[in-house]
Amino acid sequence: MAVSAPSTSSQHWSATTYAANAHFVPTLGQPVLDLLQPRSGERILDLGCGDGVLTEKLVALGAQVVAIDSSPDMIATALQRGIDARVMDARTLGFESEFDAVFSNAVLHWIKDDPDAPIAGAFRALRAGGRFVGELGGHACVGAITVALVATLERRGVKDAVSRIPWYFPTAEDYELRLERAGFVPRTVELIPRPTPLPTGMRGWLDTFANPFTAALPGEERCGFLDEVTALLKPILCDADGRWTADYTRIRFAAIKP
Repeated sequence: MAVSAPSTSSQHWSATTYAANAHFVPTLGQPVLDLLQPRSGERILDLGCGDGVLTEKLVALGAQVVAIDSSPDMIATALQRGIDARVMDARTLGFESEFDAVFSNAVLHWIKDDPDAPIAGAFRALRAGGRFVGELGGHACVGAITVALVATLERRGVKDAVSRIPWYFPTAEDYELRLERAGFVPRTVELIPRPTPLPTGMRGWLDTFANPFTAALPGEERCGFLDEVTALLKPILCDADGRWTADYTRIRFAAIKP
């Protein structure tokens, strides 16, 4: 389960907060695991393992897994699960032709500054015939949430609010071209709408994922800012029974290193 942004991002990760507010991420990662079709004895790189919940499933299937993430707190939790987990930036992978597969769930959209770097690193890490399988946010993912965050920051006088958006959400065509430029042969690249129920509501989601936006404000303003964003989104993303659903869209892909 890949979740963590590169160390240069203003997004900060707490394994405890993540487990409380975002445990839906590894749960909804099962279709990517099914696309990977891991086999016993394969050597697999989990690119952005987060707290290791989804990585455990790879290990249980008999794969020899190396898991990397840029968050020391997430890696500490993954290590407690008995996973071979290492602190490493997804943009500077240090592996050469040693894996049968590279797997990534919900991390690549956090690498906005250089989205080609982890693709190139995955290519280097794979043996010939190896596969790169993953899922990331796609075009228009959390569009309503992003507009609410940016508009509320602007109302509070933040002039560069749009630059605070930390995510790279490509179209399927864009991502397929990036895979091809790196040397991969894409097998499938799909844009999939996936409305996502939020177990702890919009405020829990914002507390977990909106650090790059709240960082623009003084500490004493941040709670009020998140309350304002939540109120703005309520008519759109909250139903009559108080259940919140985020407007997620995903890119799911599989590619081969020839």
